[in-house]
Amino acid sequence: MLNKYISGVILVLISLFFCACDPDEPEIPVEPEVITTLNYTLTPSGGAPPVMLSFQDLDGDGGTAPSITGGIFAANQTYSGTIELLNESVDPADNITMEIEAEDDEHQFFYQTTVSDLSIAYTDQDDNGDPIGLTTTLTTGDVGSGSITIILRHQPDKSASGVSVGDISNAGGETDIEVTFPVSVQ
Repeated sequence: MLNKYISGVILVLISLFFCACDPDEPEIPVEPEVITTLNYTLTPSGGAPPVMLSFQDLDGDGGTAPSITGGIFAANQTYSGTIELLNESVDPADNITMEIEAEDDEHQFFYQTTVSDLSIAYTDQDDNGDPIGLTTTLTTGDVGSGSITIILRHQPDKSASGVSVGDISNAGGETDIEVTFPVSVQ
């Protein structure tokens, strides 16, 4: 009789275990992109050499400090910008830019500057008509200096107030990378 009771309890526990799991909604952890390198290439409209802002941190957080290269822009000039993201901690390097393009509705770059007469505008969009920021137009005005901060958000709320024009305040989501570059306009 005791064996039948134990067998019954075991069957109930097994049934509860399998019923508690919802096979329709498997929990898949979201792995953040590993980004060791960010290159922002800005080509002036007049044919002068491009300006490249670059960030490289091959050992990730901690360890050796990242290498950050700022840039000098000409006053009253328009530049076409493109972003390249890489994971160079593996061989061959992973091109994270292609992943961002494939998942463009789940990503958006935000550009912030402390240079008063410098602006950056989106020139690309996802299938929903929302900005991505892999390509931009950077426009300079008068002479000045400061910084440009580039932030990549994963799963931002692209319909939130101001997000479509580059205001990160209401974007939400998670930051994949954030880098500040020293720049000047001469």
